[in-house]
Amino acid sequence: MALSEDPTSTASLSPATPAEEPRRRGRVRFRRAALMAVPACAIAGTLVVLTAQGALAAQFAISGMPFVVKADTLKGTGFGQFGAMDNMAEGSPNAGDTGGQVLVIVTAIRQAELTNLCQSVELGGTHLRITAGNKGTPVKASGLTTDSTEISGKVAAFDNIEIGGDASTFDKPPVKGPLGSFGQQADTVTITDVYQKNYATTATRFTLPDLHMSFTSEGC
Repeated sequence: MALSEDPTSTASLSPATPAEEPRRRGRVRFRRAALMAVPACAIAGTLVVLTAQGALAAQFAISGMPFVVKADTLKGTGFGQFGAMDNMAEGSPNAGDTGGQVLVIVTAIRQAELTNLCQSVELGGTHLRITAGNKGTPVKASGLTTDSTEISGKVAAFDNIEIGGDASTFDKPPVKGPLGSFGQQADTVTITDVYQKNYATTATRFTLPDLHMSFTSEGC
């Protein structure tokens, strides 16, 4: 999560062997888009998520309802980012004129910590709001990926960042991108005043201390 998100298949990657780390995300349908203010790239095929052991972990249709994520600070090790396409279930009432597809920025972090996390989704005039990590113990996530259409932060700092690499060759984040896709990776990332507009989030483990969930008149 700048940072901060969730695909339909026309082709897929064969499952990786246990020695092949990190887990891969498959190819997505050809489309060009700007990513992090750098030149666009074409990406093709199917988007799938594989575990670090190479087994299929998840491939789900997004609801098409975006949710907001905010945090005071995000710190992560094993960072990567690349473009992908998320897909809604066939006939989804949320598809509008998108054809049921959303072009997203996939942010993948091997180990992440977030302080003062807030997540909310609008549900017909009210908001489902979730807060955690606001009493001194941060939210922790392993194998975290977010599929976002918007990411921002007051300050973003990276250690040993590589920009413009082929995302299928990445070895720092927990997932790889499609072959030929433009991406960036870094040893560590720190972002303050995080904001994400997400369509999907996945994690192999998510720990939320001081969790509170409620319906509210306002979101995050």
